[in-house]
Amino acid sequence: MKRPNRDLLVLVKKRSMTDEAIEREVELINRLLFAVETIDNLCVCCECIDLDKRRISHTRKQIVQSLREKPSKPFVFVLNLN
Repeated sequence: MKRPNRDLLVLVKKRSMTDEAIEREVELINRLLFAVETIDNLCVCCECIDLDKRRISHTRKQIVQSLREKPSKPFVFVLNLN
């Protein structure tokens, strides 16, 4: 598995945790995030709203297309369903 390039802030309740235990926790968090952060999971929890066409799309194709456009279209939004 490729080591992710991200900053994590890990708060520890116990002062007695060793550096190895903290590194193990960070590695487990990275593995969890690697498994969860996929484009399929993103498409399940998001929707694409196009205000020009007055359309809301839940399809994977439309959401991925909207996310990949470099100069994003005006009035096209990808919103989280939470």
